[in-house]
Amino acid sequence: MGVVKPIDLRSDTVTQPDDAMRRAMAAAEVGDDVLDHDPTMAALEERVAALLGVEAALWVPSGSMGNLIALYLHLSRGDRFLAPLGAHVLDAELGTAAWLAGGMPHALVDVTPAAVVAAAGGESPYYGLRTTLLCLENTHNAAGGTVTSASAHGELVAAARSRGLAVHLDGARLWNAAVALGVPPSSLVSGVDTVQVCLSKGLGAPVGSVVAGSSAFVVEARRVRKMLGGGVRQGGVLAAAGLVALDRISSLAADHACAADLAAGLRSLGWDVEEPATNIVLASVPELDKTLLSLREAGVLASPMSGKVRFVTHGDVDSSDIAEVLRRVRESV
Repeated sequence: MGVVKPIDLRSDTVTQPDDAMRRAMAAAEVGDDVLDHDPTMAALEERVAALLGVEAALWVPSGSMGNLIALYLHLSRGDRFLAPLGAHVLDAELGTAAWLAGGMPHALVDVTPAAVVAAAGGESPYYGLRTTLLCLENTHNAAGGTVTSASAHGELVAAARSRGLAVHLDGARLWNAAVALGVPPSSLVSGVDTVQVCLSKGLGAPVGSVVAGSSAFVVEARRVRKMLGGGVRQGGVLAAAGLVALDRISSLAADHACAADLAAGLRSLGWDVEEPATNIVLASVPELDKTLLSLREAGVLASPMSGKVRFVTHGDVDSSDIAEVLRRVRESV
C-alpha cells in the first residue's frame, strides 16, 4: 500500500504558485524598489489602492508587518487601542503592538458600537489611559472566518469617530469577506484610516501583503517598513505574483463552497461543526490534540484555533479533495 498524500487544510497560506503565476514572476519588469520604486511593485500598489478606494498603498512582506506599521504610526507610547477578542494583532503577532508600536491592547468581547464607545470612555485624569485607536478584523480568523457587513462596519467606524479614535482594519482576508457578501472590497474599507490586505491567503501569491491609506500615511509607512527591514530591491518578481492573485478574487467563492461542503459532511458524521461564513471551518472536539493527531495519521492536516480544530479551504483543494477528506475521516478518525 502506497503512502497516502496528505490533504493540507492547515491554512490558505499553503497554496503553491501555479505555472501562470510563475511565468508572470519570471517575466516581471523590475527595478530597485528602495532607490527608484520598482515599476511592477508600483503597479500592484496602485491597483490595490483603487480596489480599496484609498489614496495609496505599500507592499510589505507580511500582514503582520503591515499591521505593525499601521499601529506604529497610529499610536504614541502608552496609548490604548481596542481590538476584538482573539484578533490577530492581539494573539498572533508576538505582541509587537505593545513591544514595538508601544500600544496598550484592550480586547473587546462584544464588538458593537456601544462597546466601542464604552471602552473608549470619556475624559480621564492625566494619569489615565488614553484610548486612540480601534483595530478591526474582517474576516475574523479566530472566530471562524466570520464576516462584518458594510453596514455593521460603518456603524463601528462611526462609533470610533464619535470618541475621536482612528481606525485600522486588518483585512488579511478582506477579499473573502467581499466575495461572501457580494460587495466591492472598498465598501468594507469605507471610513478607515488604514487597512492591511493579504495576497498569500487564498489568492495564491507566495508572499506579500499591502498596507494602505492616505498618501501621507504611505510616505511614513515606507520609512517604517525600511526601519523594520522590509525594504525590497527587485520586488517586482513578488509583485507580479500579487497582480495575478488579484485576478483570482472571484475564485474564492469556490473555497467557500468547499468549506460549506466540508462542514456539512463532518456534521453528518456526528462532528460538532459551526456553519462557515467563508473558508474557515471550526469543529469542537473533546480532545483537541488527540483529534489533530488522528487526522494527521489519516492524511488530513488541520490546525488548532480557539480550542477547536480549524480546517481552511483554499485554491489547491477542490470538491473531490473535500470528498476524500470526509472519506478518510469516516474510516479513520
